[in-house]
Amino acid sequence: MHEVVVGALVRGGRVLLVHRLPDKRAYPDVWDLPGGVVEPAESELAALTRELHEELGVWISTDSASHLCRVTAGPAEEPVLLSAWLVRDWQGTPANVAPEEHDDLGWFGLDELPPPAHELVRTALTNATRSHHS
Repeated sequence: MHEVVVGALVRGGRVLLVHRLPDKRAYPDVWDLPGGVVEPAESELAALTRELHEELGVWISTDSASHLCRVTAGPAEEPVLLSAWLVRDWQGTPANVAPEEHDDLGWFGLDELPPPAHELVRTALTNATRSHHS
């Protein structure tokens, strides 16, 4: 089973989402957390660091990352193990440096998140972010 990591960059109560291209095979034309496939012998955090640099041009501070949840996602014939992380600190300004993956990115308040590709991830993200503020 493929393993996929995604990262929720959170700042000021808002989360960064990327808009997947309409021709993507998995979850086309939806807003989603940035991330990608974990390579063999790569840790989740190492994959997350690499993917977010490739897609957003930022370097995450791995000690600011906390694990949100793991879910099995995707079609039954090709499921993936999706692992979501909350990232509170990074260097650089997120930009769409992977136009072959996404056509837009944006910051969304938790109460204005578009319909997610993965409901469980959204719930975990909302809970983690709310508990951090209280």
